[in-house]
Amino acid sequence: MSSATQSLQPLVDGIRRSWRASPLPAFLHWWAGELRGLLPVHWRGFFSSGADWYLLQAEAATWSLRRNSHAEVLASWHEAEQVDGSGKPPLALRDALQRVDREDLRVALLLSPALVLRRSVSLPLAARDNLFQVAGFELDRQTPFTLAQVYYSVRELPTAAPPGRFNAELVVVTRDHVDPLLARLQTQSVGVDAVDVAAGASRLGVNLLPQERVPRHAHPRRRLNLLLAATCVLLLVFVFGEWLHNRQLALQQMRTEVEAMRGEAQQVAALRQQLQDNAGAAGFLAQRKKNSVAMLSVLEDATARLPDSAWLERFSVDNTGQIGFQGQSQQAAKLLDALKDSHLITDASFQGSIQPDPTTGKERFYLTARVNQPKSPVADAANAGGTP
Repeated sequence: MSSATQSLQPLVDGIRRSWRASPLPAFLHWWAGELRGLLPVHWRGFFSSGADWYLLQAEAATWSLRRNSHAEVLASWHEAEQVDGSGKPPLALRDALQRVDREDLRVALLLSPALVLRRSVSLPLAARDNLFQVAGFELDRQTPFTLAQVYYSVRELPTAAPPGRFNAELVVVTRDHVDPLLARLQTQSVGVDAVDVAAGASRLGVNLLPQERVPRHAHPRRRLNLLLAATCVLLLVFVFGEWLHNRQLALQQMRTEVEAMRGEAQQVAALRQQLQDNAGAAGFLAQRKKNSVAMLSVLEDATARLPDSAWLERFSVDNTGQIGFQGQSQQAAKLLDALKDSHLITDASFQGSIQPDPTTGKERFYLTARVNQPKSPVADAANAGGTP
């Protein structure tokens, strides 16, 4: 173990103890059990917890194996059966464990409670960070043994304690009881992961085996799970990035559509304005036409009022309504009287002098007048002082 790992170990141990002391592990264990209970029986094994503990117990030269929390004996054998020197565990043990996943398999050597000394101690809360070392210092005061004579372990108890302190249980066994059992198992090529104390059909939950003698297990499935978890995180990041990218594309598309619709709206507004202008111009022309006198009516009125002895060489009407008559008549001076009562032609007067034409014997004249335009409603309202 490196120095960096050793310096971080107390912190990791403190976090682990805080986690175990909280109510969350019990709740999660209960919740997982309830969820597993909803699954079919043949599926529950796939969702069981990682470590699968099997318990070894010795009675004289006979060994028995059973699963944790189960009273049924899975295998039993005598030490004398292992005499072939093959270096393999006993056949009964191998047959009992052949279907157990080697990664999850854990074997614990159970000791009789009569061989173990258990003492409850009250410790300050500061001792939680180095509980195992503090328990080693308490051995001389709490037991009649020295540290070199025993294997020990300590566990925190959930019982109530005075403020600023917590209760713990010190579990001690002499090495004279454990070492012979471990030696006998070693001759049978059987390794154990823990030395514990029997508690009914289960185990107490401590490990009296020294840390340096606890076997290290490879966890390929854990590495695979970590790899899968990292892959899931990467996929989640990728999906989130893809979602953001799609949102950006959708936003850009919406902006493009809005710009296109804005251009179309501007075109529609321009067309609406042009239509209004055209409608106004058409209305103006229609109103002007309505308020204007037709030239045919003026020509018809002039033809009806001029005598048959008069004839016109030129008849013109400009945009201002100015009328010009140029022609010949036997009595040109009487033309003013002929046009005086006209409702379409007004302000008739001669321009210049009347001159006789020696060729025709008639009088040549040039007469001007104005078209009598009807007043529009707007002009009438303005003259009357009203609102158009």
